[in-house]
Amino acid sequence: MAKEKLKKHHINREWCKGCGICVAFCPKNVLELDDKDKAQAVRPEDCIACRFCEMLCPDLAIEIETEPETETEQTGST
Repeated sequence: MAKEKLKKHHINREWCKGCGICVAFCPKNVLELDDKDKAQAVRPEDCIACRFCEMLCPDLAIEIETEPETETEQTGST
């Protein structure tokens, strides 16, 4: 099975209650709460698409969109 890489974070700000679970469990510190206590991806380039935020969000406010990583990206070749 091909490894997946992040395409986009979809965060429904209306559903997010600002509990911070996604922030606390993100292994790469990609997410933070903004000044309105809503989750936002502040370092999407660091995301490893583990989907912890998506799985742990009690409000189903986060969806991680991924795409297959190409052979070149997997091997690091150019």
